[in-house]
Amino acid sequence: MKWYTKNQREIEEQLQTNAGHGLSEKQAEERLRQHGENEIAEQVSVSRIYLFVQQFKDFMVLVLLGATLISGLLGEYIDAIAIMAIVLLNGLLGYFQEQKAEKSMAKLKELSAPVVTVLQDGVWVNKTSRELVPGDIVKVKTGDRISADLRLLDVNALEIEESVLTGESIPAVKNEQPIPKENVELGDQHNMAFSGTLVTRGSGTGVVVATGMSTAMGQIASMLSSTERIPTPLERKLEELGKILIVGAILLTVAVALLGIYQGHPIYEMFLAGVSLAVAAIPEGLPAIVTVALSLGVQRMIKRKAVVRKLSAVETLGSASVVCSDKTGTLTQNQMTVQQIYVPKQHYFVTGQGYHPKGKFYLNRKKIDPLSTSALSQILKNTLLCSHAEILKTNGRFQIDGDPTEGALVVAAEKAGLSRQNLQGLNVIHEIPFDSARKRMTVVVKDEKGKRFVISKGAPDVLLKRTSWIQEGSERRPFTPKKEKHIHHMMERMTNEALRTIAVCVKELDPSENEKDFQLENHLTFAGLFGLMDPPREEAAEAIETCRQAGVKTVMITGDHVNTAQAIARQLKLLPPHGKVLGGYQLSQMTDEELEAIIPEVYVFARVSPEHKLRIVKAFQNRGHVVAMTGDGVNDAPAIKASDIGISMGKGGTDVTKEASSLILMDDHFATIKSAIEEGRNIYENIRKFIRYLLASNVGEILVMLFAMMLAMPLPLVPVQILWVNLVTDGLPALALGLDQPEKDVMKRPPRSQKESVFARGLGFKIVSRGFLIGLVTLIAFIFTYQKSPDHLAYAQTVAFVTLVMAQLIHVFDCRSDYSVFSRNPLGNLSLVGAVISSILLLLVVVYFEPLQPIFHTVELPLTEWIYILALSAIPTFIWMPSGKEKNHSIHV
Repeated sequence: MKWYTKNQREIEEQLQTNAGHGLSEKQAEERLRQHGENEIAEQVSVSRIYLFVQQFKDFMVLVLLGATLISGLLGEYIDAIAIMAIVLLNGLLGYFQEQKAEKSMAKLKELSAPVVTVLQDGVWVNKTSRELVPGDIVKVKTGDRISADLRLLDVNALEIEESVLTGESIPAVKNEQPIPKENVELGDQHNMAFSGTLVTRGSGTGVVVATGMSTAMGQIASMLSSTERIPTPLERKLEELGKILIVGAILLTVAVALLGIYQGHPIYEMFLAGVSLAVAAIPEGLPAIVTVALSLGVQRMIKRKAVVRKLSAVETLGSASVVCSDKTGTLTQNQMTVQQIYVPKQHYFVTGQGYHPKGKFYLNRKKIDPLSTSALSQILKNTLLCSHAEILKTNGRFQIDGDPTEGALVVAAEKAGLSRQNLQGLNVIHEIPFDSARKRMTVVVKDEKGKRFVISKGAPDVLLKRTSWIQEGSERRPFTPKKEKHIHHMMERMTNEALRTIAVCVKELDPSENEKDFQLENHLTFAGLFGLMDPPREEAAEAIETCRQAGVKTVMITGDHVNTAQAIARQLKLLPPHGKVLGGYQLSQMTDEELEAIIPEVYVFARVSPEHKLRIVKAFQNRGHVVAMTGDGVNDAPAIKASDIGISMGKGGTDVTKEASSLILMDDHFATIKSAIEEGRNIYENIRKFIRYLLASNVGEILVMLFAMMLAMPLPLVPVQILWVNLVTDGLPALALGLDQPEKDVMKRPPRSQKESVFARGLGFKIVSRGFLIGLVTLIAFIFTYQKSPDHLAYAQTVAFVTLVMAQLIHVFDCRSDYSVFSRNPLGNLSLVGAVISSILLLLVVVYFEPLQPIFHTVELPLTEWIYILALSAIPTFIWMPSGKEKNHSIHV
């Protein structure tokens, strides 16, 4: 269907929709069933069978399976079957870990799906892009990623960047007029908006004409469907560590095997023991456990209203030393309310909170009727015309669909009894949309008599430079320096009260003037000022203080006036006595070197442009900081992408900003950033915990065998016991450590350096020392028991086996803290307690269940033996405890 040739009436008939009402909810549901979800088909995912088989591709596992086959051929059927069963169980564990990680990633993808504004039953509602169907009426604005192919019905200075389809980087200017030609290339279809393209300017509405694989993007789906997950820096670091451990483990196990053969043990027995030891010693499950730990942490972040788009951000969060935060909506409530209105010679006060359109107007402390005052009612009408925001009532609560500042102006007009229905006969015929670089929005309005006039609203310091006149009552007078000084005095008075100021200017156009002329916004007439309050969030001050204690500096970045920003920063206790506030003008005068020199003392950047944000990020990074940067607009995307942790707003952020970010705040709150940093630190610490546990356990297993060989002793452990320990004792508690809650002081430690090794802060010493002690007590238990009964080797091996398992299970509680086993409540991680109890129960089954005794070479132990075993097992955990906090080599703010 060549939709670009059709007019609006033909399109509505063809798609059975209505541009002013949209589809009904029932129609949308029926069409969703008929057309399917609006998604580009992805490449065929890897089958579960293939994923399961992949668990056995490890070289050492293949060697072990080969050795098991040899054992079977030599008549050791029970050993062969037992080892095969353990290898299978290990493969299943790895498979389920990978499945869990994949499901977590799929959930993240679902949560970060774009949201679109759709007209349904005459009301604008938000839907996920997947729910779009042909016939839906969709609203688009600057920064949106188009989610389906649209035939545009109404546009306001709309420009769309279509390089993903056409290769043309210059945005295409759009209009709604039909194209009479039959064969027009995509790049020339000026009344169409295509899925996957980006709105760079303006706004508009359109009707969905194609979804999913039926879109133009669907024809080149192969460009988008191959999405390979890139390993995080931590995973790459651990992969390199794994290679080193493999070489070390192979050398040690070869030494054990050769030593055993030299001492007269059977070759096949020592070969099998050596391979089993190598498999046990190499933490091949470490990358999978890391992925699971990261994904579990991501799930916890979702509960705390933070969606992680890139797993690498999780570990980077723990290193964050500076958070550059937007003010509006993040540090404040994002519920702008007009509190004061100044029109020349008159200063009004407005009551009412939030977006409820109920309030009163006062002049000199006397209640007045705003519509009886010409200048006041006119400026309120002007702001209605120069705004897109709408008031919505949902579940008894009033909300704003659109920009919060525009919403506040619309609410003020409604408080006065004005609405867009009152403005019939006044039509906006041209618009220059708001842009954070221009800091203003302008519309051209035509009245019933054909007169045209300009309305501009925006930052006062920008508009006053373009002002030549001032409206005083019914007269228009020259805008003299004296009058300008008075306006600046009123602005300062408002900003000192933490009010954000918005100026409104007007201009009547002569019949000869072109409404699209670039001189449109010059020689304006000043109409008045609005003072708006966006109260600070109650939880933001506490979160800022928590970040300060954690060594994380919070920096406010805003487009507001310097005085307003300073007043809000003081209310939030963000600005210390020695802290500096830097304005955009001052920033523009500085070189990069000068900015780097002063930036440690700056806590507030006011009146900044998006270009300034990029310089601020770079300056902090050049000072050695790990920077988190928040933003919502399309112009914020470069700074967000350049930062170490890009954070976008889930409610108010554009799709482009979300794509550039690594973290999305679902509630736009600063306190959520604090929670994410805390969770990021905890995830990294949990990964260190299970690395410590796994490697210390593996060191203990290798050393007990090596020491026994060096002492010309029999094997303290048989291969099937080694593999059982690797599966049960290592796997379950290690996973449970990934669920550990943060330590109390996790947000009182300075940020860690990104260059810090996983083994920093004494972790390497703890692994080696604990591993040595675990191996030593296991060997002592074996030697002591074997010397008592040299003819009963299986009994001594059972004691060694149980001692090794119990030493590891006690040690796992020590791994929960950098300080001591007593510094944390052992019941603080019930998953870990459950994992340890499960491991003990499985150990008891192996030792006391007769059918399993021949398989695992165990015998029943009396209760008295357990007292001796537990005493030895506790030694590695309790013999040495840290004297205090280890030194943390980190960046200080």
